[in-house]
Amino acid sequence: MNPNYYIEFEDVYKSFGDKAVLRGVSFGIERGQTLAVLGRSGTGKSVVLSHIIGLLKPDSGRVFVAGEEVSALSEAALMKVRRKVSLIFQSGALFDSMTIGENIAFPLYERHLHQRTRPDDETLEAKVREILAMLELGEVAALLPAELATGGKRRVAIARALAAEPEALLYDEPTTMVDPLAARVICKLIRKLQSQFGMTSVVVTHDIAFCARRVADQVAFLNEGKVVFFGPMNEIYQVTDPLVQKFVQYDAVSFNTTMPKS
Repeated sequence: MNPNYYIEFEDVYKSFGDKAVLRGVSFGIERGQTLAVLGRSGTGKSVVLSHIIGLLKPDSGRVFVAGEEVSALSEAALMKVRRKVSLIFQSGALFDSMTIGENIAFPLYERHLHQRTRPDDETLEAKVREILAMLELGEVAALLPAELATGGKRRVAIARALAAEPEALLYDEPTTMVDPLAARVICKLIRKLQSQFGMTSVVVTHDIAFCARRVADQVAFLNEGKVVFFGPMNEIYQVTDPLVQKFVQYDAVSFNTTMPKS
């Protein structure tokens, strides 16, 4: 275990039946940094996230979060880790029958339940308004999730995760199926949370132009279950691996022709 890393994978292998998904994956991310996990669909990127919060355990190898080997923890012990690390699903996983405000307040109620304290409604409402303002969501607290576009739902999902006051956020394809302007807003938000709260982030994406280039300090590029590149974002453009080069070439076209300027 490297004590400098907040999240670390050590030689992790994972198979589902005869299909090997992770084959000796190793990387680490320091506290307060953002790691982008890149690669084509089906290369195990989302499986990486599931290992971080203990939804999956490796067949061999080890996974560490905040100095604890999560791959060896019981389900009860994992609950403590999951209070430190929040996973934001691609779908948003919002409660459709709850308003936006109620969705964001849900983790706050859960924390009071865990602490066996009585929540104060006015305090909770003020906290929800504070989070909505921080994420520039405007007056949406009374709306239902179905009334928002996909980009808005993603931002609400981030808001709900933030309400739990985690140390790290895991993003599963945050810019997939949103328009370029919404993608830019989400990426700026990921950076804002990093700079304002020192948030450690892992962003799973196949999107260099609209996501990784904007948010990543470090990149882990997966191909066929292996890390074919791990290092600073600006060094990926010198990698000779053919698949990585294809991603980089697509990035150059997309970024230069369609990406809004900062």
